[in-house]
Amino acid sequence: MKKTSKILLGGAVFVVGLAVIYRAVNTAPDSSLPINEQMTQIMNDGGCVFCHTEKPDLPFYAKLPVASSLIGKHVEEGYKAFDIEPMMKALAEGKAVNEVDLAKVEKCVIDGTMPLVSYYLAHWGSSLTSTKTDIVLDWVKRHREQFYPNDLAAAEFKNEPIRPIPDSVAVDPVKVQLGKELYHDTRLSGDGTISCASCHAIETAGVDNHKFSDGIGGQLGGINAPTSYNSVFNFVQFWDGRAATLADQAAGPPLNPVEMGSASFEEIAGRLAADAEFTKRFLAAYPEGMNEKTITDAIAEYEKTLITPNSPFDRYLKGDKEALTAEQIEGYAIFKEYNCATCHAGVNMGGLSYELMGKRADYFKDRDVNVKSGLTDSDNGRWAQTKVERDRYRFKTPSLRNIALTWPYYHDGSVPTLEKAIEMMSQYQVGREMPADKVQKVKLFLDAQTGQYQGKTLTNTNKQ
Repeated sequence: MKKTSKILLGGAVFVVGLAVIYRAVNTAPDSSLPINEQMTQIMNDGGCVFCHTEKPDLPFYAKLPVASSLIGKHVEEGYKAFDIEPMMKALAEGKAVNEVDLAKVEKCVIDGTMPLVSYYLAHWGSSLTSTKTDIVLDWVKRHREQFYPNDLAAAEFKNEPIRPIPDSVAVDPVKVQLGKELYHDTRLSGDGTISCASCHAIETAGVDNHKFSDGIGGQLGGINAPTSYNSVFNFVQFWDGRAATLADQAAGPPLNPVEMGSASFEEIAGRLAADAEFTKRFLAAYPEGMNEKTITDAIAEYEKTLITPNSPFDRYLKGDKEALTAEQIEGYAIFKEYNCATCHAGVNMGGLSYELMGKRADYFKDRDVNVKSGLTDSDNGRWAQTKVERDRYRFKTPSLRNIALTWPYYHDGSVPTLEKAIEMMSQYQVGREMPADKVQKVKLFLDAQTGQYQGKTLTNTNKQ
């Protein structure tokens, strides 16, 4: 009995000792510290910088035989899913953290998925206690309030990852009118047959609903044309982000030999200058004359007006509880449950980050088996601009605004229906199979993203 008592006593002491050590190494940051410093400490203590940076400063034991394979896998998968360096830099400088990064951090903390169990079992100070969790969620809320104020939303929805589209943005109405005319002007193309509206028609939800668009001389483009509606809210333009602004984007297609086929903006300006009335109005707004900068600026000014506020979902966020059906509200809950609201965050429900196509499964391998299409240059995504290997197959996340009207889906235009797109996103981006009844409810929720243009519900004259 004495031996047994000693064993029990020894075990109790051991457990107590472990608890003391655990508490010592897993203490929450001092509450007197600024919130950004508390957050930085939690991210560092949690080992986030080990697995979510390109060149982590790993501990010495990461090179040991058993640890190296496990840690190496964590680093590879972690960095592929989320690069934390921009967030840490913003924290240090007191600047805005990307809304997508905020949503990702918030979701993994709520779900308790990070740090991985296999990580914090070996690194006791890395696990998230309830106090640390509260600090992180409080930081996310306060950060949104500071940098992304949600003034249009009802009080209960001010901390949502998605914000309503504003009713208007500031523009110069004279330049808007010039830009509208240029947007619809075929003189921007080499043979006078193609305008911006040819692929991004106002009456067809800013797209042409083709897999690939028809360019000059009947040539086909190599990537699906995204909608021009709400593009002002994107952080960059084009799937690969090669244009930083709307004006930069407007400069691309006119000189693209497959799209509009003009030789230069000097050539375009020459054709436009033959129109005396238009030239007079243009020079009144742009005394410096017609050139690439002024022509694209006018088009960009018009495109700023292509916004679609007051969708049923926006009205719901603003406090109209009758704007959504019960199934659509449930669809929003499922949308968030399956992590959709992390990448599709912000005003535009997307357009704020580059994301890997096929994060949890090999999309391109499966596509080529099923479709026999083969990889194209357009499939390289952001890599085409950076030549950084991590950027291969990463694309600017598309907006989900008016998504029911902008088929077919994905950068390659390979998915004809919204239901199929939802099902595949769950498989390839989340790594979970979404049951058919949940797919339908998410689809109904996405139907509620169709907004209003100039006070009327946006429609598409094409038939799906």
